Amino acid sequence: MHKGKWITGSARKDLAKTFAEEYGEGRSIRAIAEAHGRSYGFVHRVLTESGAPLRARGGDARTGAAKSTR
Repeated sequence: MHKGKWITGSARKDLAKTFAEEYGEGRSIRAIAEAHGRSYGFVHRVLTESGAPLRARGGDARTGAAKSTR
C-alpha cells in the first residue's frame, strides 16, 4: 500500500485482520506501522475499529520488556 492512499471497504478489513494478527503475535503498534509504511495513528485507529483488544502501555510485563534497565 502506498502511504497516504485512502484504504476503504474490503481492503481496509483485510488490512485490519493482518494488523490484528501481527499485534496478537506480540508486535508493537510502532513495529507494525513501520513494517507497512503507515503511521502509528493509522495502525492504532484500524486496530480500534476492528475491535482488537489493545495492550496496556509499557510492553509485556510477562517477558520483562517493561522492566527498567537502570
